[in-house]
Amino acid sequence: MKKEIAKAEGKLGVLVVGVGGAVATTMITGVLSARKGLAKPIGSISQMAMMKTQDNKEKPIKDIVPLAGLNDIVFGGWDIFPENAYEAALYAEVLKEKDINPVKDELEAISPMPAAFDHNWAKRLNGTHIKQAATRWDMVEQLREDIRRFKAENGCARIVVLWAASTEIYVPESEEHASTASLEAAMKANDTAHVSPSMCYAYAAIAEGAPFIMGAPNLCVDIPAMWEFAQKMNVPIAGKDFKSGQTLMKTVLAPMFKTRMLGVSGWFSTNILGNRDGEVLDDPDNFKTKEVSKLSVIHNIFEPEKYPDLYSDVYHKVRINYYPPRKDNKEAWDNIDIFGWMGYPMQIKVNFLCRDSILAAPIALDLVLFSDLALRAGMCGIQTWLSFFCKSPMHDHGHQPEHDLFQQWRILKKTLREMIGEEAPDYLD
Repeated sequence: MKKEIAKAEGKLGVLVVGVGGAVATTMITGVLSARKGLAKPIGSISQMAMMKTQDNKEKPIKDIVPLAGLNDIVFGGWDIFPENAYEAALYAEVLKEKDINPVKDELEAISPMPAAFDHNWAKRLNGTHIKQAATRWDMVEQLREDIRRFKAENGCARIVVLWAASTEIYVPESEEHASTASLEAAMKANDTAHVSPSMCYAYAAIAEGAPFIMGAPNLCVDIPAMWEFAQKMNVPIAGKDFKSGQTLMKTVLAPMFKTRMLGVSGWFSTNILGNRDGEVLDDPDNFKTKEVSKLSVIHNIFEPEKYPDLYSDVYHKVRINYYPPRKDNKEAWDNIDIFGWMGYPMQIKVNFLCRDSILAAPIALDLVLFSDLALRAGMCGIQTWLSFFCKSPMHDHGHQPEHDLFQQWRILKKTLREMIGEEAPDYLD
């Protein structure tokens, strides 16, 4: 059934948590450059991908559903360091200065608001540009005021909030996260052990009617309290953890093994990374959050309970090593031990020399534009159709996440077709 989708009229404010980080400054510089015709938004599904409609014509996705235009986006956000987006982009050293300077004026105009930060949740970071809040509830109130002020000062019709900041320490889900009421009580009691800064951002965004996207593996928006609150406020939420490099490869290779009924006995993954994210993940408590996200992928794809002869005893190990000289240019190695006919062993080795923020930037943009679309289409709560972009796709307790990249792509297109009142084709496209 066709959805009534409000037009993408007016400015779309995009508030990024970690607006001075490598991912955010890379995304913003790319969007500003695309506006001027200086670069193509390569890697962006919303800007580059095409799909067939019922009239059997292939059209760009952005011409099929009413996405906000790049010219209508206004960027802002929070950061624990005070440098503007131009200074931060130079510091990140992802993009060359020759690619940053043509949009220097626009980047210099983006100065971060003081961040809601707690050193205990990211011990390797020492922020200087931070809010002073007596309680977590006070932290939320300050963030809500930031959102309202930015929206008014920039004449924005709508806001989307995106987490592109560092990974927080691992915390298991607890009773404080079980309902909106229990989470609010924990915030007001200043329960800093169970309420993270990222939860404050998510709550503040939802309270202000803004979609919230979790781009890291933190326990945050993927708790019953947030699901309940997002439904109550009619706000979409999405996440979690941008699927950019090594895990992207896993969601392609693992379905191939399963489709061919080839067995897997072991999968060893290791990375070296030198940017701020690598430094944060050098702390074991923060790495555990990322490890849980990365480890869940192949188990869900392989379904060992269904195929015990092939996948019941897969030894899966993930490592991330902080290596400052590599900066944002992450290198990932995968050694995969597989077996085939009559149990004979084989090996596959993958060496991916990727650029972390170059891969993550278009994902961040797509999640922003599709979340804004979902809001205007009256869709709220967990946006499972955006799993395509996430390492650890959000789902409620009654369902299993879909990790197969090609199934995720099918679901995404199916959802877009449903928005315009079309049925999915009876062939795989």
